[in-house]
Amino acid sequence: MADVPHHSDELPVAYDIATVADAMSRGVISVPPETPLRTVARMMATFRVHAIFVFEHTDEDDEAQRLWAVVSDLDLVAATQRDLDRQTAGATAVTPLVTVSSNRPMAEAAGLMAQHGVAHLAVTDPSTRRPIGVISTLDIAEAVAAGLGARETFASA
Repeated sequence: MADVPHHSDELPVAYDIATVADAMSRGVISVPPETPLRTVARMMATFRVHAIFVFEHTDEDDEAQRLWAVVSDLDLVAATQRDLDRQTAGATAVTPLVTVSSNRPMAEAAGLMAQHGVAHLAVTDPSTRRPIGVISTLDIAEAVAAGLGARETFASA
């Protein structure tokens, strides 16, 4: 499943008032657990993302998928110390999967990232609880920076 994330061209909403929906990248790029790690790496490079979600089907007759894990770029780098051709997305996903609802305050997302030591959260729809996107530490940094005035864009020397 590759629903390529899309970032809005609009200016970011300031951190203090932003919700997760204001800063998240919409769309989900995912693979099943048995996907070879080299394929995951190719997807990261092709779509220029730092994380790929790992899903598993809950029932063979059902197309419903369940979030299971995430392979981050750091997980991929760590896996290069082993035989890459024998690694899969499911075996490499050591980062715990943490989710946040799109209607929650951005501060809550930042708190979850800090608490769990992760850089990406799966964003879920508040009513269906299905994944609809991702929010990363960079998204939060952009929102924090949005609180600066126009003259405060760069640090003075």
